[in-house]
Amino acid sequence: MGTVRTQVAIVGAGPAGLVLAHLLHLEGVRCVVLERHDRPYVEGRVRAGLLEQGTADLLRDSGAGERMDREGHVHEGFELRFDGERHRLSTMELCGRTVTMYGQQEVVKDLLRARTEAGAPPYFGVDDIVLDELTGDRATLRCTLGGTPTTVRADFVAGCDGFHGVTRRSVPGGHLTAYRKDYPFAWLGILAAAPPAGEELVYGVHDRGFALHSMRSATVSRLYLQVAPDQDLARWPDDRIWAELRTRLCPSGEPLNEGPVLQRGITSMRGFVAEPMQYGRLFLAGDAAHIVPPTGAKGLNLAVSDAAVLAGALASWYAGGNREPLDQYTRTCLRHVWQAQDFSARMTWLLHPHPGEDPMETRLRRARLRHLVGSRTAAASFAEDYAGLTRDPAAARRGADLAGRPSAAAGGRRGRAT
Repeated sequence: MGTVRTQVAIVGAGPAGLVLAHLLHLEGVRCVVLERHDRPYVEGRVRAGLLEQGTADLLRDSGAGERMDREGHVHEGFELRFDGERHRLSTMELCGRTVTMYGQQEVVKDLLRARTEAGAPPYFGVDDIVLDELTGDRATLRCTLGGTPTTVRADFVAGCDGFHGVTRRSVPGGHLTAYRKDYPFAWLGILAAAPPAGEELVYGVHDRGFALHSMRSATVSRLYLQVAPDQDLARWPDDRIWAELRTRLCPSGEPLNEGPVLQRGITSMRGFVAEPMQYGRLFLAGDAAHIVPPTGAKGLNLAVSDAAVLAGALASWYAGGNREPLDQYTRTCLRHVWQAQDFSARMTWLLHPHPGEDPMETRLRRARLRHLVGSRTAAASFAEDYAGLTRDPAAARRGADLAGRPSAAAGGRRGRAT
């Protein structure tokens, strides 16, 4: 039986867990990262790739953004197509913010490289984690590391292991309240070996359903189609997918580059929030605590935001024993989480024809779209939410909240052991 002692045990090597580990390392706080999957699986998971400016700035400021700056694509706006018309909204002009297209799996690779260079790579293939104690003087986990049954003793546990992970399920019944919304449609997504047809994202609203044209690189495009939630992929050969994309995205003959389909899958649409995001010495972050429909691309950005808040709170505790930021972790994060849930829900309902939608509802949606592209005030409000203006993890890490006041975690010295 082995024993590992650390300050913070992080369960999950996705964006939330790796950003947290990276930021804690910079603050001199010791941590271990435990991941149930192997490294090729973690590095190969294709997920959303829209980074809000605050997310990109945090990666850059923390030394993990060099490849992102070299290979990512900065977008100053996006295009909205409906009723055969094209409307460009400039987030840069409307709210002074950009977004960066850089795949989540690439962010993960960069952060794993940082952990390896720091001499503390995650433990992979740890699929038997049990959380034994969360409310005592220390937190205790049991698992198998390198074939040896091991007890991990930590001051705190960060649950960054996703919606289906073990950490949230380890909280005793009655201590968390779950809020959930399931949407009556899904996305069929493909990764295609085809150059993007434009320089920015294109959101298409059509009577046959929503479509999205995105990109992963100069030679690879990411595209989505609204489908029924129980849709069978076998009913969607390549020819049908491309024909439907042309219909929904190119009603006036706009260009669309086609190529071999490299990957395809169905993404469900749901919203989920667990409150509170902490229990005893356990703190939940990212998908372990909340899920958003992918329309607004907020999942990765919320995970990074959670990690930045938690890293700052832990740094404050180890620097000077200030417990208040940890106690306020749920309250701090949920302000951003519910705002992102609201925006994602509004954007989802705005862009998707709903099953059983009557003509009145269809015209009301069109009226909202017209108002969005016709009113600078409406467009500016939308752009602020889209670009994440009110949530800036980079600013929080620099020691100031959005009003410019010092944060609770500011001014501390490097972490120390307890």
